[in-house]
Amino acid sequence: MSKSTITCPNCKHEFEATDALRDEVQKELNLKAKEWIQKREEDFKRKEEDFNAKLNNALIVQKKMIEEQAIKKAASEMEVQVKFLNNEITEKDKKLKESQEKELELLKKEKLIKEREESLKLDLEKQLLEREKEIFERAQKVEAEKSQLKLRELEKKIADQNELVETMKRKAEQGSMQLQGEVQELALEELLRLTFPFDSIEEVAKGVKGADCVQIVRNNIANECGKIIYESKRTKAFTNEWIEKLKSDMRSQQADIAVIVTETLPKDMDSFGFKDGVWICKFSDVKPLSFLLRDSLIKINTAIASQENKTDKMQLLYNFLTGNEFKQSMEAIGEGYIALREGIIKEKIQMEKIWKEREKQLDKVLLNTSQFYGSIQGIAGSAVGDLKMLE
Repeated sequence: MSKSTITCPNCKHEFEATDALRDEVQKELNLKAKEWIQKREEDFKRKEEDFNAKLNNALIVQKKMIEEQAIKKAASEMEVQVKFLNNEITEKDKKLKESQEKELELLKKEKLIKEREESLKLDLEKQLLEREKEIFERAQKVEAEKSQLKLRELEKKIADQNELVETMKRKAEQGSMQLQGEVQELALEELLRLTFPFDSIEEVAKGVKGADCVQIVRNNIANECGKIIYESKRTKAFTNEWIEKLKSDMRSQQADIAVIVTETLPKDMDSFGFKDGVWICKFSDVKPLSFLLRDSLIKINTAIASQENKTDKMQLLYNFLTGNEFKQSMEAIGEGYIALREGIIKEKIQMEKIWKEREKQLDKVLLNTSQFYGSIQGIAGSAVGDLKMLE
């Protein structure tokens, strides 16, 4: 058995360690080591418990903070939503109020329109009844004077008048603002068709440039003899612009005669007559005036057709020079001269030099026109009418 020494930690004295002492020391060291380990475990356990406790506390605090933040965020979002909903409700209430006010206004307007429609319908029905009564009385008179053939013709007239009445009723129901004018146009067309069944009565469509109605005159063998255009007016005042417009339509449509049917005559006319190249009459004068104009066209056409002693080219030239187209062209030249001369007079103060030059040119045009037209009159004689502007 080996021997070993043990050194005292305090006095540094060495002494020999025996087995018993070594065992004792070993036991003591083991005991102290065990105690130290147990203490270290207890300290570690205690620190672990403290750490777990602190960790739990920190988690609780963190959780509480998160919950508070979530609550605040939810409250903020809820407040925004509530504010948005309140604004939306306010806007909807405002729009609903405006819509109700507009609906009330529309109902009032609708009621007023219905009242006006009823009043217009009542007035129109009264007029139609009077018109039907007048037609019936005329029918009775014609029925007593005419033969069975005329009686059938009268029945057709009444049927046509009833169709016209239905058309007028439809126009009234539509509430057209041009009702009165359209009624007179329809009545004018119907009167011409019934009075002159062999002529062609053509309506000019709305929006198409031209007069309201065109009558193509035919003789007893159905040959075309001329053209008459009608312009219907039903206003409280007469304007000279109608004459110029209808004369322009007469040239563009190559008509022979133009007639304005108006409820109000010009101030210088108390009955139907001829004014500035256009016939003007009231609706009650249409029938006798159209008889006269139609008869004159047929006679002129017959006279022209009877002149067969001319060669073809001379006949065409003669017909052109004695026709309305040549006369209207000359009138257009004269009207252009007059319009241009009036424009020059207005500019005379500021443009004296230019005015003098144009005046000479116009005098030259007028002189040449007068000489040319005089030459034509010398050839054709009285067949070519006089132009007032060249007198």
